[in-house]
Amino acid sequence: MNNYKQIRLRKGKDESLRRFHPWVFSGAIQSMDEGIEEGDVVRVVTFSGDFIAVGHYQQGSIAVRVLTFSDVLIDDDFWSSRFRSALQMRLDIGIADNQQNNTYRLVHGEGDHLPGLIVDVYGKTAVMQAHSIGMHLCRKQIAKALADVMGSRIANIYYKSETTLPFMTADDMSGFLVGGSEDNIATENGLKFRVDWLRGQKTGFFVDQRENRSLLEHYAHGKRVLNMFCYTGGFSFYAMRGGAELVHSVDSSAKAIELTKENVELNFPGDARHQAFCEDAFKYLESVGQSSALTYNLIILDPPAFAKHRGALHNALKGYTRLNQKAFEKIESGGILFTFSCSQVVTKDHFRNAVFTAAALAKRKVRILHQLHQPADHPINIYHPEGEYLKGLVLYVE
Repeated sequence: MNNYKQIRLRKGKDESLRRFHPWVFSGAIQSMDEGIEEGDVVRVVTFSGDFIAVGHYQQGSIAVRVLTFSDVLIDDDFWSSRFRSALQMRLDIGIADNQQNNTYRLVHGEGDHLPGLIVDVYGKTAVMQAHSIGMHLCRKQIAKALADVMGSRIANIYYKSETTLPFMTADDMSGFLVGGSEDNIATENGLKFRVDWLRGQKTGFFVDQRENRSLLEHYAHGKRVLNMFCYTGGFSFYAMRGGAELVHSVDSSAKAIELTKENVELNFPGDARHQAFCEDAFKYLESVGQSSALTYNLIILDPPAFAKHRGALHNALKGYTRLNQKAFEKIESGGILFTFSCSQVVTKDHFRNAVFTAAALAKRKVRILHQLHQPADHPINIYHPEGEYLKGLVLYVE
């Protein structure tokens, strides 16, 4: 038994924890020991005082993120054990130690029993991101354990949490915790790309679309491709390797367009098939077929999250419907649409209904070719279905 301060649950509020759900909501708490501060490791007990979990406390709706359902210390051995388990799974599924692919997610929060922590590996650099104050406060201990477990696989650990924590401090929110490197070129399925872990979104690249980009490559031969919300151009350079006739990348961020051009040049120097446009997505789609005769027969819609909380769900679904309707109206007959939602609060049914509504409004015949989701290195804890955040459809449009 450890000596952590305790949080006692209300009567009957331990049922989800007994089913191993890794969150304790604030409304489930009966009482707390004095002196508990945000980020502290706490011991959670039932109303009758029986142990049930150990986790990080934080103010807000999710009050405790459970680290373990065993009554143990959160020490160096704990972190090392969790990282060894995460690495072993990536080795078993063939993602880690792959010469054609040195880019993968090593730790995926609740999916790897480490809620509040993300670790992505880009070559010799691991980018670590905290989504809870507890993980932020443990960052140096975590980095040490991570370096020990990964050994020669990595030489650097970069910490990037200034945009993910619910509070702002001036110090220690980003920077190298281990090593230091300016080499930011990584490889995914044999293609090279630059990772902007300093200023980029997430940890610098969207690792979760790797398999979906590969699928797009399969369909790209001879196609005129439009990659909306291109960010750093991942779908674009996969389409080019797949033999696309032309590829147009669109994003409202000038920085994203700059990175897209750099990534295309890394893989296809001087290739005239690619053009990039810094423009609003809806305005660009509206202009398709008007300012010129150019149309597209393969379109990718991979927007940022339209809903980050349940209160935004209604407007988000309207946004997905509007965006997909516009794509349905513009895509050529016989074209293929890859469309995605990365909003966790938008379920598969929500998203499909929004896309189906869009198809009906556009009066197009549409068939589902594939239903897409996050890859295996972004695992879903079977006791935490909320972890299934990425939804996608590949559609054939007549």
